[in-house]
Amino acid sequence: MNKPEMIIFDNGHTLLYEPDWNSERGNRAIFEYISNNPNGVTVEEYAKMCSEVFGKIEEIRRTQNCDFPARTGQKIIDGLLKIEFSLTPLERETVFWTAASNGAVMPYADKMLDYLNKSGIRTAVISNLAWSGEALSERFDRLLPNNKFEFVITSSDYMYRKPSRVLFDVALNKAGLSADKVWYCGNSITADVEGAHNAGIFPVLYEGGETPGDISPYSAQNSGIKVDFDYLHIHDWMELISVLEKI
Repeated sequence: MNKPEMIIFDNGHTLLYEPDWNSERGNRAIFEYISNNPNGVTVEEYAKMCSEVFGKIEEIRRTQNCDFPARTGQKIIDGLLKIEFSLTPLERETVFWTAASNGAVMPYADKMLDYLNKSGIRTAVISNLAWSGEALSERFDRLLPNNKFEFVITSSDYMYRKPSRVLFDVALNKAGLSADKVWYCGNSITADVEGAHNAGIFPVLYEGGETPGDISPYSAQNSGIKVDFDYLHIHDWMELISVLEKI
């Protein structure tokens, strides 16, 4: 195991999580910015259309392993309801997302990133996400203000979803590094561990919970999946610091 020059991270339940998620709250926050509504669409009608459109998009995401930007879904909804909003696409993403859940930091993720920054280990993000890289970057800057992520890649900006190696190869090109100099950390064996390994990147499986000492509720997705290659398995970001200090 060689010390990495860069560590790339997943987002959800790896660096951040979304307590008290409420899409209705997000829809109501967005609806305050409606600027053209000739047919008098109500917030309830808007929410129903959002559920239908994004439900169909989610089906495609999961079955075809490709992604569509949330902005595309928003355009479809606006066109079907004949409504307009006084927000830029990025503002619309962030207004909804922040209202639906303000977001929170996984235990010790901030301390771990501070350690990597001080150690000169570069950092970045690859996430399967309907939100744009711009919106996720804004969230990181708000919740992890000391981050020094060189780039933030979301699947909706590139169509491909992990475990496709396309996102990993794009990241390596952005970093200007060969795969053997990079680690990738995420909470899914299929998307993150196998995806990183297939791109030649050393994988780290993180299964920490939302409070220190807890196991992630998402660890069930990894149950019974066996791999025939080496990877690091941790349950706490302080563990990662300990491993790096021993190399």
